[in-house]
Amino acid sequence: MAEDISQACQDAASMLRSLPRSRRIRVVSHYDADGIAAAGVLCTAVYRAGFEFHASLMRNPFTKGFDRLKSEHNELIVFSDMGSGQIETIESFGCKAIILDHHQYLTTQTSKNIIQINANLFGADGNYEVSGATLSYLFATALDPGNEDLAPLALAGATGDKQFIGGVRGLNKTILENALQKGFLTEQTSIKLYGETIEDALYYSVDPYYPGLSGNRQKIETILEQFNIQKTTPIKEIPPEAMTKIHSYLLFLLLKAGCQQNIIDMTIRKRYIASKGWELERFADLLDACGKNGYRSLGLSLCLGDGTTWKDALQVEKDYKQKLLDGLQALEHGGIQETEGLRYFYSDNSSLGGVIAGIAMNYVLDEKKPLFSLTRKEADDEVHISCRGNQQLVMHGLDLAAAMKTVAGELGGFGGGHKIAAGATIMFGKEKEFLQKVDLMLVQQMRG
Repeated sequence: MAEDISQACQDAASMLRSLPRSRRIRVVSHYDADGIAAAGVLCTAVYRAGFEFHASLMRNPFTKGFDRLKSEHNELIVFSDMGSGQIETIESFGCKAIILDHHQYLTTQTSKNIIQINANLFGADGNYEVSGATLSYLFATALDPGNEDLAPLALAGATGDKQFIGGVRGLNKTILENALQKGFLTEQTSIKLYGETIEDALYYSVDPYYPGLSGNRQKIETILEQFNIQKTTPIKEIPPEAMTKIHSYLLFLLLKAGCQQNIIDMTIRKRYIASKGWELERFADLLDACGKNGYRSLGLSLCLGDGTTWKDALQVEKDYKQKLLDGLQALEHGGIQETEGLRYFYSDNSSLGGVIAGIAMNYVLDEKKPLFSLTRKEADDEVHISCRGNQQLVMHGLDLAAAMKTVAGELGGFGGGHKIAAGATIMFGKEKEFLQKVDLMLVQQMRG
């Protein structure tokens, strides 16, 4: 598998290098942490190769964005963290294209002007072993081996897609081990807890989300008083004994909430720090906040090394996390509807809905059914759907990507993604029929 995919990346690199350096390379990627990191890897590699670039970060299902692309008359477009689900549209552009994707693909056949490098086509599991950013890294190092210093950025993308849960695997693991050996990353074991003060760190903790504590300053203050810790204390100044008490209490909350073991195991674990000082998951969280909160260019600027934007990104992240906290607390107090095969809720923001669903699946609800978020966009005559499952459901037959693609397609919409997480867009007013059809399909999946 590694040799085949490496050769495909070499072929793609040759296609790019065949263009005159005066050409501008078009880079198109997804707007989540993995997509932004993938774009960062590609833009850096393209610039180092002597090309100018124009990057866009898009959300699903890319319809309007792809219409704009078609009118641009580009010579070469590099798609990362997307593209395999939009082959027919990309073919209609009439230009050269490189697709670097890890989502489910529609076809193995493309015209000679299109190189499709989809991890799943090469025997790799796009759900857990390869992300859009790590696949983009493989292409970048095919373009120039010197781009291996982009490994931390690529792995931040994989981390943003939660591919570390259950252990780092496949191509991700190969890149990680090389980065550690070359000194691009260092390793330490710690809990995910960051912020200016211990109070802020606990308050804004959304992943992991601690039911009853996250977003609750009164409860946080009470707990810190019991541990004899001032709420304004910077995390680095908390004595080890006191921090151990905090760790134990946080793990107790997760156990009390009934979290799956693989989620609990990820709370205190090995973490990887880039030479610039940021930890992979911390950086991925910043990228995701920028992308999902309407500041996509800010996230990309972080990837391109603009340190002056870090403070702005931190404020964006706080605003974003407050919105997530509000949504999660609303779910805790009701607001979820249930059918035989799924649970669902309505969200005012489609970008936030999927994130809230993912966090709720891991920390708020039991593991028995996937959770769907629906957002009505009446002005666009659309309903946007995001859905999240868990590894246990996938092991028992859950395939959300197949359900989204099939049912949305039957209703004249678009859908796809991964078995564990997917999305769709359907016509306004079709959600009742959509839910009925998806419910039936999911029940059949879980019955084998």
